[in-house]
Amino acid sequence: MSADFSARRVKMVDGQLRTTDVTNAPILDAFLAVPREAFLPASQSDLAYIDEDIRLSGVAGEPRYMMEPSPLAKLLQLAGIGSEDRVLDVGCGSGYSAAILSRLARAVTALESDSGLAETARTTLASLGYDNVTVVEGALRDGYAQNAPYNVILIGGSVEEVPQALLDQLAEGGRLVAVEGHGNAGVARLFLKTTGIATGRRAFNAAIKPLPGFERVRVFEF
Repeated sequence: MSADFSARRVKMVDGQLRTTDVTNAPILDAFLAVPREAFLPASQSDLAYIDEDIRLSGVAGEPRYMMEPSPLAKLLQLAGIGSEDRVLDVGCGSGYSAAILSRLARAVTALESDSGLAETARTTLASLGYDNVTVVEGALRDGYAQNAPYNVILIGGSVEEVPQALLDQLAEGGRLVAVEGHGNAGVARLFLKTTGIATGRRAFNAAIKPLPGFERVRVFEF
């Protein structure tokens, strides 16, 4: 079965990533190396390499998903992650994105609000030897100031808005990547912090599942 999953990883990279303009060699190598099936329950492992978001089981409240490989890879490529970077993975889910990041960056803080998912991520990452990842629990939109500043912040699902609290945790020259808007209206944006101010630009269209807790604050208008 492991050989079968290895072949599926190659097909995923060749058929889903390379065909959507993912050309960064370290990113392609990371997707080839990390066993995506290990971050899903055994009952879902056969779905690991489909080109869709995968709903994670056992999550209380709002549904949570493992992001489709192509948009995840494109967001990581957009972030321009270096080997000495410190990364915050917001909404790490069961830990797959953190495992990919661990092969690209110096250190990863994987933030998760669901205690069950956090424990799954912690256990799976440890069992696979990804020892430069620290899994922490807390409200996703608040980030994790204890380990800030970060060179890169990844938001692992679409949001209505990027909270200022996350932008404040970027180091000078730091990058935050996120998809704003839901469904076909989603747009991937790159935020770059220079002279203490983070400004964003549109990068590409992306339709991924929403990450709960990032709804825009409604303001009463007369």
